[in-house]
Amino acid sequence: MNVKRIFGTILTILGIIGLIYCGWGFLNHSTGTRELIVVGVIGIIFFMSGIGLIKNTKDEA
Repeated sequence: MNVKRIFGTILTILGIIGLIYCGWGFLNHSTGTRELIVVGVIGIIFFMSGIGLIKNTKDEA
């Protein structure tokens, strides 16, 4: 397995976790607005960069 693909998978999973945390905090009104915005933006960045790494990495046999 390629290192880029593994790193992309890790970034994607972290992005999904960040977005779920942001959505959960938004629905429960349990955390501050600034924290939710920061976690949401970082989650989107991680998710998009992880998907980009997975999508653009070529399989080598």
